[in-house]
Amino acid sequence: MKILLLAIGANLLAWALYYSTKYIKKNEKIVVKERGESHNTQASQEILPKYDNYIMDKKEKIIYTVLAALSLSILAYIFYHSITISCIVSPLALFYPEIRKKDIIAKRKKKLNLQFKEALLSLSSSLYAGKSLEAAFKQVLKDLELLFPDPQTDIIREFTQMVKRIDMNENLEDVLNDFAYRSGLEDIENFASVIVISKRNGGNLIEVVKNTTNIIGDKLQIKQEIDTILAQRRFDQKVLNIMPVTMILLLTWSTGDYMKPVFNTLGGRVVMTGAVLLLVIALYISKRIIDIEV
Repeated sequence: MKILLLAIGANLLAWALYYSTKYIKKNEKIVVKERGESHNTQASQEILPKYDNYIMDKKEKIIYTVLAALSLSILAYIFYHSITISCIVSPLALFYPEIRKKDIIAKRKKKLNLQFKEALLSLSSSLYAGKSLEAAFKQVLKDLELLFPDPQTDIIREFTQMVKRIDMNENLEDVLNDFAYRSGLEDIENFASVIVISKRNGGNLIEVVKNTTNIIGDKLQIKQEIDTILAQRRFDQKVLNIMPVTMILLLTWSTGDYMKPVFNTLGGRVVMTGAVLLLVIALYISKRIIDIEV
């Protein structure tokens, strides 16, 4: 009966995860959650986000907290067969929205970095065609609109705002520095610094942009290749993390009497606690190994 209840709980959790993910993705496309302030909003008609910040609405926090509480309760029951321990563990779910927020920020910054690579390629081509830097930014926006049809794409919103500010005679250096400041990305900050220094010192802007584009493009290409190589390892990691839980379920289902001392005695629960700690440590180490910075 307990195994049946666990199976039902796991099934309900899976459906809840599926529908919450659909809701959150839909919500992210319609409403911009970030409220990071622009460093210079004199001519801005829209407050663009600071990409190191992400503010969850109440619905998102509730969804993530409930899902984490269900997951923790089910896992605690699998390892201890105690409703009391499940109830004690479940409040830890209150910390999950902050963890999830960091993941969302990291994914969005990674996506922005890849989109910025396309913008650099277009900018380099426009400068080679003989256009001025300001005119090249306008052409980049047109090219990006062809590559990314969704007007809410981060790089589209950024370049739309930059073009508007340039048309209103704002200093291009201030516009680029503002974008670099809010992005929190090393590649964009380096690009903005190179452009600013080149304009001030009268350098060969075309060659500077070309070399900068090649360097940043190569770096992003290496990142993409590493992600491709690690995709299988990430899947293996998830399988290995699930295996111990699966083994405990199988042993509990197939040899109930044999496993009772593990769940009902103090020594057994100490052993289970040690196993849980080892699983958490293994999960942390595996994530650190896979997380490679370039």
